[in-house]
Amino acid sequence: MEDKRECYLMKGNEAIAHAAIRCGCDGYFGYPITPQSEVLETLSALKPWETTGMVVLQAESEVAAINMLYGGGATGKRVMTSSSSPGVALMQEGISYMAAVEIPAVIVNVQRGGPGLGTIQPGQADYLQATVGGGNGDYNTLVLAPASVQDMADFVDLAFQLAFKYRNPTIILSDGVIGQMMEQVFLPPVKPRRTEEQIWEECPWAANGHRLKQRKPNIFSSLEMEAVSMEQRNIKLQEKYELMRQTEQRSSTFMCDDVEYLFVAFGSVSRCAEEAVTILRQEGHKVGLLRAITLWPYPEKELNRILPTIKKILVCEMNSGQMINDVKLAVNCQRPVYHFGRMGGVVPSPDELVDAMKGIIFDKN
Repeated sequence: MEDKRECYLMKGNEAIAHAAIRCGCDGYFGYPITPQSEVLETLSALKPWETTGMVVLQAESEVAAINMLYGGGATGKRVMTSSSSPGVALMQEGISYMAAVEIPAVIVNVQRGGPGLGTIQPGQADYLQATVGGGNGDYNTLVLAPASVQDMADFVDLAFQLAFKYRNPTIILSDGVIGQMMEQVFLPPVKPRRTEEQIWEECPWAANGHRLKQRKPNIFSSLEMEAVSMEQRNIKLQEKYELMRQTEQRSSTFMCDDVEYLFVAFGSVSRCAEEAVTILRQEGHKVGLLRAITLWPYPEKELNRILPTIKKILVCEMNSGQMINDVKLAVNCQRPVYHFGRMGGVVPSPDELVDAMKGIIFDKN
């Protein structure tokens, strides 16, 4: 069936901005940093405050931006920010606060090579920061990993849906390849911003003053002086995270019906791995790919579904080996798991991945 949605050629960062407006976002608060600056630049050029009333604000810092999300999300509004690796590092305290008091929001990280200020070239070394909670305490954020400009557009609405479903910060963990590359993209249909009445019906927990004469005030504070009370809050959060683990795992597979040697990758590297699979299949090797779409919760169910025929697994990333432990845990060390990574902003080529996979296929150990 022909897709009748509006089709454009644009960068991944631009797709994020367009999708935010179309998905009924109430407010964007951010700060420019390469390679994600086009998100704020595109929103500024589109001027959604004139058409939908959406607020677009360049904060004085990433610390200010995440605390604006705290305030906006606490009122039940759809709010989001975007940044790149060092900027998201500055947001970690605020993200921890939001997780503690269950404030929904969307945070986009267009990763660059690190550590430190690093390079403006792409990287994937923020995996652990995103998946194990970069701030203090026991908490998790939902993490989506786009692999195309289309994903960048589609994941904005999905991220908002998940954020409000679970009252939890949700991260779109992209990288400089996806943010800067241009592809054909079908933009999502326009979804109007919710009215105050709709927000009240959907978010009775919100601190927005609506119907305040009919209810007690809703107060958000992550500070709890009593240890037992704080433990009870943690228990409640862990129960919610377990529900996410059971219901929100997402992944895709490529040529895995008879797979013996498996690539596992996410984001832009999964595209390189898909091309490597095609090359290796043409040479007669039974190679497939599992692409992790949710990095947290990790798609262990799908990995275990295809595990019986697999002999060896090669995890491919633009880092020193951050997803590999999730893969090992998912398969309970029942198969050998290897790693191939490039760092500092270097993008692996399909030929490099082909050579790395051949290395483990022909390794007798």
